[in-house]
Amino acid sequence: MKVVLVDDSRSALFALQSSLSNIEGIEIITFMVPKEALTYCLANPVDLLFIDYMMPGYTGIDVIKTLKQSPDYDLVPIVMVTAERQREVLIAAIEAGATEFVSKPFDAIELQARATNLLQLRKAHLEISRQAMRLEEEVAHATQELVAREEEIIWRLARAIEFRDGATGDHISRVAKISQLIAADLGLDKETCRMIYLVAPLHDVGKIGIADCILQKPGKLDDNEIAEMRKHVEFGVSMLGDGTSRLLQIAEAIAGGHHEKWDGTGYPKGIKGTDIPLVARIVAVADVFEALCTQRPYKKAWEIEAARNHILENSGLHFDPDCVAAFDRQWPAIQTLMTNGSKAQVEPPALAASLIDTLSLSPEGRVQTENTQESR
Repeated sequence: MKVVLVDDSRSALFALQSSLSNIEGIEIITFMVPKEALTYCLANPVDLLFIDYMMPGYTGIDVIKTLKQSPDYDLVPIVMVTAERQREVLIAAIEAGATEFVSKPFDAIELQARATNLLQLRKAHLEISRQAMRLEEEVAHATQELVAREEEIIWRLARAIEFRDGATGDHISRVAKISQLIAADLGLDKETCRMIYLVAPLHDVGKIGIADCILQKPGKLDDNEIAEMRKHVEFGVSMLGDGTSRLLQIAEAIAGGHHEKWDGTGYPKGIKGTDIPLVARIVAVADVFEALCTQRPYKKAWEIEAARNHILENSGLHFDPDCVAAFDRQWPAIQTLMTNGSKAQVEPPALAASLIDTLSLSPEGRVQTENTQESR
């Protein structure tokens, strides 16, 4: 353990060093210039410090105040060695962070006993710190495992939708990645972007409760079938609702709000503008764009430029203008994603799939359905 002695008197420094030299397991480092001692202490770990009060340039209190500004010296014992008896000096040293005082002239046996006790205290502090660090590492590792399991469950649930829909893993990964790109462009923090990426494929999880004859119907849906299809939002919110984790809360917001439209003509609540959760507005853009580019039993795939134009033309109608602007700024990355596939573009394995709303433009530029009255 390193013990630093600071005194501008050579004889006092020698006396201190001689008194402590019999303590086993320590390395003694001495300084006569307080500034040099301060530079050394700030650059090296120290376990115990003895420092004189009256020194040229810096007083012992000045040195202690500077050292205590560093978190490394929160628990390092510092002993003030002084001939001063003034109450003001002692109080100032205590307020600066001095642990103990040794009066000059000092008793060598007493000094050694105090140093031994303080070094034992320092060892205990270091051991507690090491145990706390090990505990933090164990908790972090356990938390990481829990997060990984949570993420795996989410992606496998999305995969269940994939099996019903017959879509590909690349399709779902693109929806997730486009949502992440938009979220990042909007300035959302990294963790929120990651969560949006993970749960975007769950936006249509409620379609697990919809009959195959409706999901896979190649023709138009009648009014009763449209009403039944719309129930998937309610089912999805029921599946994901009341979650205690932020991840599931985001998933619930997306599932409940991704069919709402910026102008208030969406469903199930007909809310509009910023009343729609931002995460749902983000996924709505990615969802519709990717759906237009994907072939379904009831529609052909669009060219990506036509799908892009659809998103841009419906800014302020179906979609949040800010989300559309972010989508457009990220177009080079999205175009690469759509052209080259997503396996090399996304972090988690492409396990999930979802059912995507499919929309087209009427000649007037307004949104209407293709091959069905209702978005699937």
